[in-house]
Amino acid sequence: MQSPAQSVPARSKVDAVIDAVRGRIAARQLLQGTRLPSIRACARSMAVSKSTVVDAYERLAADGVIEARRGSGFYVAAHAPPLQLARIAPQLERAIDPLWVSRQALDAAADVLQPGCGWLPPDWVVGEALRRALRRSARGAAAELVEYASPQGSPALRALLARRLRERGIDAAPAQLVLSAGVTQAVDLLCRMLLEPGDAVLVDDPCYFNFLALLRAHRVRVVGVPRGADGPDLGAFEDALRLHRPRLYLTQSVLHNPTGGSLSAPLAHRLLRLAEQARLTIVEDDIYADLDAGAGVRLAAFDGLQRVVHVGGFSKTISAAARCGYIALRGDWVEPLLDLKVATSFGDGRIAAELVLGVLGDIAWRRHVQTLRARLADAGGLALQRLQRLGIVAPQPPAGGLFAWCLLPDGVDSAQLARQALARGLLLAPGNVFSASQRCASYMRVNVAQCQAPAVFERLQRALDDCARPGPAAGAAQ
Repeated sequence: MQSPAQSVPARSKVDAVIDAVRGRIAARQLLQGTRLPSIRACARSMAVSKSTVVDAYERLAADGVIEARRGSGFYVAAHAPPLQLARIAPQLERAIDPLWVSRQALDAAADVLQPGCGWLPPDWVVGEALRRALRRSARGAAAELVEYASPQGSPALRALLARRLRERGIDAAPAQLVLSAGVTQAVDLLCRMLLEPGDAVLVDDPCYFNFLALLRAHRVRVVGVPRGADGPDLGAFEDALRLHRPRLYLTQSVLHNPTGGSLSAPLAHRLLRLAEQARLTIVEDDIYADLDAGAGVRLAAFDGLQRVVHVGGFSKTISAAARCGYIALRGDWVEPLLDLKVATSFGDGRIAAELVLGVLGDIAWRRHVQTLRARLADAGGLALQRLQRLGIVAPQPPAGGLFAWCLLPDGVDSAQLARQALARGLLLAPGNVFSASQRCASYMRVNVAQCQAPAVFERLQRALDDCARPGPAAGAAQ
């Protein structure tokens, strides 16, 4: 339990003890039937008087949250309330933590500009291949429209995905592929299969912020490894292996989110040697594969799916409304993964799989992807020029794709900037939501495809000006 401020009134100290107990119950640190710390121990740990703890415990007992057992102490009485990930997360401003950034983006009004979101503008994605696939799906047999799919997913789509993976140097038979409802479900299933609460998991620092939220939901210890332009810092990676003995490393090799960098071949080889020595499993997320024009390095291509599990999806390039992803993994892991999938989701979205199959098999798809890559390259160059005029730079220009990892002017905190920008109808992604170590306060992730409107930079300039104003005026909503 955290120690409350010494100068607060007695009643506030009672509330602080109550909030601490409720918070630990909500975060599943105290389960039903668990004995609470004694009055003396709680008073010592929170630096309050024993009478303060007595008052707090009595109020909690009156509310039915805990119960007193004569001669034994106090115990958690109520079933735990629904898990609240925000209570497990570091105590950041709720307005700028990873889950809130996602929800602001998903719930944003039409007039909110979103250079902080993680997807393409709709008119960049929808092409004739998607529309044709939708029409074909609508004309499908009744079973295709209403029945469950097999747990492993569409054989035809898995065969097509196996061919696409071979083009990237990854040898995976269709039988080694399991379809999922997008990459998030794929990673969630793998965490369920490979991890136990309390296990250590390595992530890049910075990394995709939903990885952090998902890992907290699995009650594991998240250990960040500094990420550079061409991959993780191998010295820090080796230290983390020795100190934390992690079970898993979750990463993106190509067009990394948020930095935009891609893994180099020499670093990939050294990373795999370290993983083999430490018996470490790697989950490699390749969600941006179709945006990669440079034939980037994949760990799974070097490893042959022995220690590396390769996942991908199509929410960034085909449709986020039709959630479809895949997992490529060693053959003896397929059956246990299928059992977990049936237990947690029963089956796939059959319509989504048919839609993805139709798009990927369309003659117009490759042309659409080539156009999209070129458009992103142009948008990236223009966005970085405009940002530089505001004093915002990308120290390591991205290798392509959606994102640039940008350094703010001296003295500007990205969380404060995000709050000011949101008040002006501009959604930003501040650096520390991507950082397990909270070392990225001076950075933000910029989605270059969402920076086409001049109003993005006008609102951003005003938000920067707001941050520069001293005193209360800097924090006021405009």
